[in-house]
Amino acid sequence: MPQPHDSTAIIGAGIAGLACGQALRSADLPVRLFDKGRAPGGRMSSRRLPAAVVDLGAQFFSVRDPAFGRRVTDWQDAGHVATWPEALWQVAETGWQRHRDDVERFIGIPSMSAVPRRLAEGLDIVTATRIEHLDSREDGWWLLDQHQQRHGPFARVVIAIPTPQAAELLVDHEPAMAEACEAVIQRPCWTAWACFDAPLPSLPGVDDDWQAVRLDPGPDRTPTADLLRFVTRNDHKPGRHGQGESLSLLARLEWSEAHLTLDAEAVARQLLEAFREHLPSGATLPEPSDLGAHLWRYAQPDVFAAGEAVNLDYQRSSTGLALCGDGWRGPRVEDAWLSGHHLGKALAADTP
Repeated sequence: MPQPHDSTAIIGAGIAGLACGQALRSADLPVRLFDKGRAPGGRMSSRRLPAAVVDLGAQFFSVRDPAFGRRVTDWQDAGHVATWPEALWQVAETGWQRHRDDVERFIGIPSMSAVPRRLAEGLDIVTATRIEHLDSREDGWWLLDQHQQRHGPFARVVIAIPTPQAAELLVDHEPAMAEACEAVIQRPCWTAWACFDAPLPSLPGVDDDWQAVRLDPGPDRTPTADLLRFVTRNDHKPGRHGQGESLSLLARLEWSEAHLTLDAEAVARQLLEAFREHLPSGATLPEPSDLGAHLWRYAQPDVFAAGEAVNLDYQRSSTGLALCGDGWRGPRVEDAWLSGHHLGKALAADTP
């Protein structure tokens, strides 16, 4: 069915695409989102396993911007978000220590994917659809998916996917924007999970309620010191206290980049072994009942690679193409939301 003359297609239903869609929807403008995944969310996704629900992307997020803060407060009031972790630890050269700062962190309830589900409410989203080509015609923009099915026409197209993928869609239409995308470094990250039938052991010198731990390689590097950077206990997250014990283990970005082709099972075992090596002396993990890993090929933009943040918020062209996402602001969840939100507001303001 032909789209209205002021309609917008958004490619990518992660946080940035969803925020842009909601800004357009709040202005009563027609918008349709396309995402290659089975559900919206991008790197805010969770995986449901037989024994547990595990978060594979962002483990929590924080707030600095007032506009994003108001949205998070709404989610919190509706019971979709809670503060977490409250028992954050750090492993340094001197061992396990409580990590204390003034940062309030948040997580989705009952899983991180609750946040994109909330953002997706009321939006027209087409899932399991990978847009592979854009076609500009007299009646507007047409989108071609992996099945050679055409969608359109649309007055505008917002591209809210990782910059290397966005560049492929733009190169034939907006070479300058494609070149800008190629200049944004997107770093990969392996994330593993481990489920256990038995409870985790008490750790000497560590409170039993520990929820998450940051791992500092320190000056005396072991063979696994440069591998693991963060571990969370999924059963210690709000809304998941009834599930079995499970861990999410996030690899360091540098290690992930050097091991892109490694088998997922091998990655999971190496990450779990790295965690074992960081346990206090005398502590022994039970054998996992379920173990796996997922590679985020474009997990985090390095917007500081050139020495300073890009901080462009988003990009637009006179032809009706636009870009948004964390690659234009920074690696935080808030950055992705602000990029999409601000672009949506700007597009709405330009619509007669």
